[in-house]
Amino acid sequence: MPAPSSDCQPGAAWVIHCDGSALPNPGRMGLGAVIVAPDGTKQTLSQATHTVGCNNEAELRAVMAALRTLPATGCAVEVYSDNSVLVSQLMQAHARPIARLAPLFDEAREMLARFDPCIVRWLPRHRNTEADALARSALGLPPKPPSPSLKRHRHKR
Repeated sequence: MPAPSSDCQPGAAWVIHCDGSALPNPGRMGLGAVIVAPDGTKQTLSQATHTVGCNNEAELRAVMAALRTLPATGCAVEVYSDNSVLVSQLMQAHARPIARLAPLFDEAREMLARFDPCIVRWLPRHRNTEADALARSALGLPPKPPSPSLKRHRHKR
């Protein structure tokens, strides 16, 4: 992947949508991320790890892999994940730590501290399909089929 541009205009932010897969859970890990630079250029990341871990670790490693592609600047970064555990661990100072993953979360927090401001937000799974497909692809899996839409029933009057 080519190095992203380091130009950062005031108010501009890097945007990362990330996802991780573990097959089985725990098992082989696939990492996926969509990275959008402040200038709007888009890059993707899809890689398998050589280690075994759970879905939370895969998601965390996806964030870290995406952050490693960014230049060390004072730019803002917005990270989006459909993993509520990841979001609470990274953004809530008093979140109950996951002991096995604590060193990785500490490392991720240090990486995030390079950016000002830094926001990590949860988003629904159906709004993170591209990152999910990249994580699954890293494991040789096809994208998940779309969730069936909820049918709305009309009531006769």
